[in-house]
Amino acid sequence: MSNAPLMPKATAVWLVENTSLTFDQIANFCKLHPLEVKGIADGDVAAGIRGHDPITSGQLTREEIARGEADANHPLALFVSKVVVPEIKKSRGPRYTPLSRRQDRPNAILWLVRNHPELKDAQIMRLVGTTKATLKAIRERTHWNSNALAPMDPVTLGLCSQIDLDFEVGRASKDRPAVVEDQGRTLVPASETTSQRPEPSTTEDVFGKSAPAPVAEEEETFDAASVFGSNKGQTTEE
Repeated sequence: MSNAPLMPKATAVWLVENTSLTFDQIANFCKLHPLEVKGIADGDVAAGIRGHDPITSGQLTREEIARGEADANHPLALFVSKVVVPEIKKSRGPRYTPLSRRQDRPNAILWLVRNHPELKDAQIMRLVGTTKATLKAIRERTHWNSNALAPMDPVTLGLCSQIDLDFEVGRASKDRPAVVEDQGRTLVPASETTSQRPEPSTTEDVFGKSAPAPVAEEEETFDAASVFGSNKGQTTEE
């Protein structure tokens, strides 16, 4: 059916009404059975269908129809447009969650909010397939069943795959600025420990300047001759 024209039955109605092509030619071009085309001509098939002009839609040319009318064995060729139309990407809708697992969705949301606070609301909504109102109610603890909720891994519950979860977490971590934790004192870098220092020239540079020695008190001089001499003079006089 890839080579069939748009609205093949409506195109067959128009060709039967406006050309002298054979039933086989129309059936081959529209990918229909010849008897079905004969029923269209008899009015038994597609009675309420309005004919579609393949020429205005760019699927068939007048020259191709003229060649087919001149030669009953000539198969009609579908005109291929040379203009490349870009494919329209469909926006990804919310994830479908089976009815049997929808009751576990609030538990999965609570698990994501607690274990991955870096995830944005849109990311959680894509992973679990929830609404913004439900997510907001669980964040603000205003959900009707907040007291009975228990955090559960959405991958274990089957609400999302581990690949999708890792992808969203990785994307969220890139958006957050890096936080450097204070690890206290660290080792001195090798550039400082291996750098050459100037060699000491004196002992004072190695051991430091020595403290000055305390000044000793002058000892009293003792003259034995003068002492004993004075004592001897005193004894003789007596």
